[in-house]
Amino acid sequence: MQPVAHILADLPPRLSDLVRQWSRRSPDAAAMIQGETCWTYAQLGEAVDEAVAFLQSLDVGAGDRVMLVGENCLALAALILAAGERHAWAAIINARLSPREIDTIRDHCGARRVIFTTDVSPDAVRHGERHGAVTRTLPLLGNLAVGPLNHNCSPEPVIQGNGQVAVLIYTSGTTGTPKGVMLSHRNIMFIGAVSGGLRDVAPGDVVYGVLPMSHVFGLASVLVGTLYGGACLHVAPKFAPAQVLADLKAGLTMWNGVPAMFAKLLEHVRMTGATVDAPRLRFLSAGGSPLDPAIKAESEALFGLVLNNGYGLTESAPTICQTRLDAPRADCSVGHALPGVEVRIVGPDGKDVPAGEVGELWSRGPGTMKGYYRAPVQTAEIIDSDFWLNTGDFARQDADGALFIVGRAKELIIRSG
Repeated sequence: MQPVAHILADLPPRLSDLVRQWSRRSPDAAAMIQGETCWTYAQLGEAVDEAVAFLQSLDVGAGDRVMLVGENCLALAALILAAGERHAWAAIINARLSPREIDTIRDHCGARRVIFTTDVSPDAVRHGERHGAVTRTLPLLGNLAVGPLNHNCSPEPVIQGNGQVAVLIYTSGTTGTPKGVMLSHRNIMFIGAVSGGLRDVAPGDVVYGVLPMSHVFGLASVLVGTLYGGACLHVAPKFAPAQVLADLKAGLTMWNGVPAMFAKLLEHVRMTGATVDAPRLRFLSAGGSPLDPAIKAESEALFGLVLNNGYGLTESAPTICQTRLDAPRADCSVGHALPGVEVRIVGPDGKDVPAGEVGELWSRGPGTMKGYYRAPVQTAEIIDSDFWLNTGDFARQDADGALFIVGRAKELIIRSG
């Protein structure tokens, strides 16, 4: 992997530029698979073009917020990339949220339009019907339900470089009040580049895209990490153990999941007697919630591979630390800080604690969010004047720098599937 300074200097202005780069270098390489559909990088570029023109036809422009409600699908990925090319912000929302949550987020972000990706999500269909959305059918993107134009919103300022806000990821955490985390193209591409680089994501890899793109883990680490590396994303709208086994047999090389997914797969194997045939699988990792030692041990026995671990939060886009391929761990450490990311373990007096002692975990790096949308006071409560981010979690750090999360996670809401 290149030095972080070189990676940051080479990051393009927009997420979609990653697709443009690979469509020039390897136009016929597989970029995304969903069911029987496979898009090459050239075709993904065409899909982004179609989505850009579609957003323009809907009067979504620079600085507007466009709310994308759905579940993982090719169309959702293309719309996320296209929004950035239009210099708009994509507020990516899981269709499995309640009507109240959907409406609260829509009102908070001031969405110019709400688009529902309905082909793979019955929940998106229901939300679209409730909003009076009209279905449009596009050659590549398929059926999309479009809500009415919101005339009572104002565009945000546009930055030409990659410091421009790319997405709003909403998190309610322990407060129950949605907060819109503003993540820039630079934030997301840094994580995609470095986290993906540590996993050796490369052309020829097939990465399992089952983590929701509406969650920062699925967006930055999985979607953008795959595109940065020129690999292929196998898009899955929902997690289902039997489908995972079929997809593994079909040639997945990498699976980033959450512990609950591995637990469900283990239970499925125990209950059904199913066997795992994963001829190309070379990398497994879990994140998003604490990893139980038993799940780690059983998963490693099942696959014959190390189950890697990591830690982050929405406000850090998300990865702060992860275990390394060349240093597998038998414990449930979340690994070392990413290259380019600094961490501190701070005691009640505000000073760093000695190695091995528990304190509050702070981080600083290129993934740190721009702030909470329309919430400067809340932003100042979590990011100090030196750009250190208070994770709200308690941790300890071994003498070799490995981190262990020991306190209750600050933003620990994981939805099933």
